Amino acid sequence: MSRHETWRTRRYWDKVGGLLIEEFVVVPKGPNQGIRLIDAVIVLGEQKKIHDSNFFDISDRDVICIQTKQSRLGMYLMGQAFFSVELLKKHNPKSIRSVLICGKDDIVLSEVCKKYGLEIEIIPESEFQ
Repeated sequence: MSRHETWRTRRYWDKVGGLLIEEFVVVPKGPNQGIRLIDAVIVLGEQKKIHDSNFFDISDRDVICIQTKQSRLGMYLMGQAFFSVELLKKHNPKSIRSVLICGKDDIVLSEVCKKYGLEIEIIPESEFQ
């Protein structure tokens, strides 16, 4: 994540708690596949802290998948959030919530997100401290 994304992700995590895993490895690098990272995964029900690695066994756990961008809500971010859930399903979590964090809303695209169960958290640059 970039410096424009990390503080937004952590601001959201401050509100929900749980174990924060940044740059979660959802697909490891292999001979026929590239590594795939999710900006962050929060494991609910765990002590509130930042995990010291980028993997954790999430099987049978309630998790929040987070994809973050500093810009306006866009289709690239929406695609990341949607397909990250599909990749996370292979890790057998109990439940998955997908949250898109961005700097500005887009009223047309936010309606599409609602239709597919993607949550949106707007954290503008003005909230940076």
